[in-house]
Amino acid sequence: MGQDQTKQQIEKGLHLYQSNQTEKALRVWMRVLEKSADPAGRFRVLGCLITAHAEMGRYKEMLKFAVVQIDTARELEDPDFLTESYLNLARSNEKLCEFQKTISYCKTCLNMQGTTVSMQLNGQVSLSMGNAFLGLSIFQKALECFEKALRYAHNNDDKMLECRVCCSLGNFYTQIKDYEKALFFPCKAAELVNDYGKGWSLKYRAMSQYHMAVAYRKLGRLADAMDCCEESMKIALQHGDRPLQALCLLCFADIHRSRRDVQTAFPRYDSSMSIMTEIGNRLGLVQVLLGVTKCWMIQKELDKALESIEKAQELAEGLGNKLGLLKLHCLCERIYRTKEQQQELRDHVVKFHECVEEMELYCGMCGESIGEKNNQLQALPCSHFFHLKCLQTNGTRGCPNCRRLSVKPGYV
Repeated sequence: MGQDQTKQQIEKGLHLYQSNQTEKALRVWMRVLEKSADPAGRFRVLGCLITAHAEMGRYKEMLKFAVVQIDTARELEDPDFLTESYLNLARSNEKLCEFQKTISYCKTCLNMQGTTVSMQLNGQVSLSMGNAFLGLSIFQKALECFEKALRYAHNNDDKMLECRVCCSLGNFYTQIKDYEKALFFPCKAAELVNDYGKGWSLKYRAMSQYHMAVAYRKLGRLADAMDCCEESMKIALQHGDRPLQALCLLCFADIHRSRRDVQTAFPRYDSSMSIMTEIGNRLGLVQVLLGVTKCWMIQKELDKALESIEKAQELAEGLGNKLGLLKLHCLCERIYRTKEQQQELRDHVVKFHECVEEMELYCGMCGESIGEKNNQLQALPCSHFFHLKCLQTNGTRGCPNCRRLSVKPGYV
């Protein structure tokens, strides 16, 4: 298959894919991969296969094609192709919750001195790295990466990237419980979709609606949460987007749990768990198991709650997700206090405080914890964040956290 024919077949596959004929598109692209002698064409078709498998939640296949794409990029001896292939390798590992590998591949991308194309990819690299740091609950570095990605998006006038970063920032602020910002950023993403997204994939609209649903639920606006989640789920079902379906099912379950309707919540958690297991989203599984635990606690089935915690703890430890572990220790503390088991209670209180220290989840001004309840937060340019009221009350001549870190241990 020659260069022109390769190009035609790739375009044919893209047309089929955009018309929701995914399996036909995959067959066309696989034929190109088998028959084309053009390395640049092969590189491009591998990119199509990586994107399609990512959107279907077939992350192991995505990783497999990303590895083949790196070999093709080396064959082409082009730094831009190599940067793009390492980014795809990073994104594949991010989807499979291999966060340390993601960070490592992202650093490889950023260290490559390519041309203008590579520079334009740096925003996506920073976003992927930020998502990985967030998965590891390293909040300052996650925020640093997201802000860097946002700067790249603005400098390159890349509205799609800006939309994706806003959704990740929504997730970031949901985790540290500044629900006002957790809603602001996905609303901003939804505005970008309305203003610029006529030719975009509908997944951008679905993604912003899902993150809005999560924030609305956290704010107790359950009817709004349900509306946004239903819209997101509708698009996810139309496009066979399994990862988003799993997240929507989790959100539906959480909404029903917030209404204390445990019997409706359980089947949603089960369906979400089934898809999360199938696609390999272990971080999602931790979230599902946290919800299931809370349902058992509502029903006062404390031993069943502890069984769910045990499964979630094993997953969270394997991922290095410290925030998940902190939440699990908090739930254990409540359970063992009810069961009046003092030794276990003390163990989990100690572990809880160790997690808070490790993640620096406290305000460097008032010393109170961050992420315990809904609070307005403000980040300084160094990406350390504080209670907004503390910054307004005390003002700052620089970051107190950075000042503390710069003091040498010998002089403390």
